[in-house]
Amino acid sequence: ILKGMVISTKMKRTIIIRRNYLHYIKKFNRFEKRHSNMAAHCSPAFEPKEGDIVTVGQCRPLSKTVRFNVLKVEKNQIFGNPRKVFMLF
Repeated sequence: ILKGMVISTKMKRTIIIRRNYLHYIKKFNRFEKRHSNMAAHCSPAFEPKEGDIVTVGQCRPLSKTVRFNVLKVEKNQIFGNPRKVFMLF
């Protein structure tokens, strides 16, 4: 079960979520920001908007890229472009 931010709802019943995380660099004793995008199937019962926080769970492969299913949608007030915001969940 993973959490991420919705960044695209342009496909039919499929959304793209962005997962942000920090990666530690031992040499410089600091963290760097990284992210990964993943596709998730979204049931018509959910109406996620860009910037919402969703909880997804793993399921059988539904297509070439879709291996997760949306379980819960939490509304979020992010002003501006949700792709530019770095939030840890």
